Amino acid sequence: MKNETKNCQNCKKDFVIEQEDFSFYEKIKVPPPTFCPECRTVRRLCWRNEMSLFKIKCDAPGHDEMLISFLHPEEKLVVYDSSAWWSDSWDALSYGKEYDFSKPFFEQWKNLRDNIPLQALSNIHATNSDYCNVAEESRESYMCSGSWKIERTFYSNRISETKDSGDLYVVFRSELCYDDVICSDSYHLLYSFNCKSCVDSYFLYDCIGCMNCFGCSNLRSKSHCMWNEQLSREEYNRRLAEYDLKDYKTILELKKKFREMYMKSLHRFAVQIKVVNSTGDNLEGTKNCKIFFDATQKIEDAKYSHWLKENVKDAYDSGPGIGQAELIYEVFDTGVGNFCNLFTSVVYSSNDVEYSFNCHGCSNLFGCIGVRNKKYCILNREYTKEEYEKLVPKIKKQMEEVPYIDKRGIIYKYGEFFPAEFSTFCYNETQAQDYFPISKEQAMKMGYRWRDRKKNEYQTTIESKDLPDSLDDVDDSITKEIIGCENKEKQSNYCRGAYKITIDELNLYRKLGVPLPRLCFFCRHENRLKMRNPMKLWHRQCMCDRMGHLHGEEKCEVGFKTSYAPDRPEIVYCEKCYQQEVY
Repeated sequence: MKNETKNCQNCKKDFVIEQEDFSFYEKIKVPPPTFCPECRTVRRLCWRNEMSLFKIKCDAPGHDEMLISFLHPEEKLVVYDSSAWWSDSWDALSYGKEYDFSKPFFEQWKNLRDNIPLQALSNIHATNSDYCNVAEESRESYMCSGSWKIERTFYSNRISETKDSGDLYVVFRSELCYDDVICSDSYHLLYSFNCKSCVDSYFLYDCIGCMNCFGCSNLRSKSHCMWNEQLSREEYNRRLAEYDLKDYKTILELKKKFREMYMKSLHRFAVQIKVVNSTGDNLEGTKNCKIFFDATQKIEDAKYSHWLKENVKDAYDSGPGIGQAELIYEVFDTGVGNFCNLFTSVVYSSNDVEYSFNCHGCSNLFGCIGVRNKKYCILNREYTKEEYEKLVPKIKKQMEEVPYIDKRGIIYKYGEFFPAEFSTFCYNETQAQDYFPISKEQAMKMGYRWRDRKKNEYQTTIESKDLPDSLDDVDDSITKEIIGCENKEKQSNYCRGAYKITIDELNLYRKLGVPLPRLCFFCRHENRLKMRNPMKLWHRQCMCDRMGHLHGEEKCEVGFKTSYAPDRPEIVYCEKCYQQEVY
């Protein structure tokens, strides 16, 4: 089958379905998509809330306590705490319904969702980490999400195996780190971006294996360098002592200088390590992956996906949160031994599952919620193998004939992910806003739900501008203050208006020797998000015109697909020219 141009139902722009795409859709027996790849990603992300937390009453019998939840009380859902949800005190199959062929499938699924118990948080094996979400094995941590095996880590997102750290975004296997973005395998690394295996360093960009470096970029296996100047150990320590790194104004000036250095640095067209025939950014160990982002460890034959890790094969439109899965389509937070999962979320150790949510250890499910260790179920009702295999094809045919039509007139037949308007979250509470930020007006125009956040819900007792500049001047009484965020008067979709400093957080700042933040966590998170490139690709040409490279005296003519948009000011090199300068 040849490439085919389609018009997206959602954004009304044309997109191309390629021959290899048709082959995959035929393999899993689904019709081609009617949304473009970006709109499909946004639609999934509208169902993913990692960081917006609320207080809500527990609905489990015998429980009347208030819970921390990622579900807003205005949604009027049935919410259980994790212990009650995982207990045997309720049966997901007791909520099952016989399929009604006169009604659209998505309406029936939503009716099931609105009445069955849902987990307040996705926070597994947590120890003193009640405010973590989409998290597993958190210890003594606070306000972390998308995390795994963390200890005494605060205000961070998409992290794993971190300890005694704070304000991180996409950081792995690191300790005593602060305000880092896309870094790994580091110890005492602060204010850095896109670094690996660095120790006792500050303000680094694109550095690997560096120790005792400050304000440097594009370095490999260096020590005692400052602003890319090689120094002796004595001179480095002398100059480092001149900076008061506990002082807020000093850090602001250093961040400004670091930004200037970043703009003058060389930028690799994409971060790709041990990659074969793949396009995208932040990839390691991928093969035959196209338009792919943030993926590591044996990912093969996949497309239009992000945030995948460890042994994934044949995956289209998947992520975030995928691992150990094969033959998956339009899924997120799914894996650990899964095979053939289509249109699912929070489904683990399960095979042949479609249109299901929060199911574990199952096989042959269609339209189920909260089911564990069952098979041959439709809308949480159990059938024999023969009944199930006869009924599912009829339902798929009925989904074609009796589709759901949303408020904008978009048609949802079999082969579409769940409508965004059915999500338990509003657009600005989800990762859709993180990776595809839009205004309230734009969201409403596109048919997405939006919830205005309360600012200054608490009476501030001190403004951030009145905080002591030096950490040395801060005592424990600061933990009793409600601090006004520096951005609270600005038009920001992130700002919460006020924040507090916990005693554990303050102790971490003292351990690291960093000044108090002037922004609430959500504004700090927004600033870190702005540092990463978007999950989009453009075709560009290498900007190298240096003599002595493989292209001789002429300007390099190598083309590539990169997440640096053509109007960006960074100096972007192809792989060969980059290696000539950096390695």
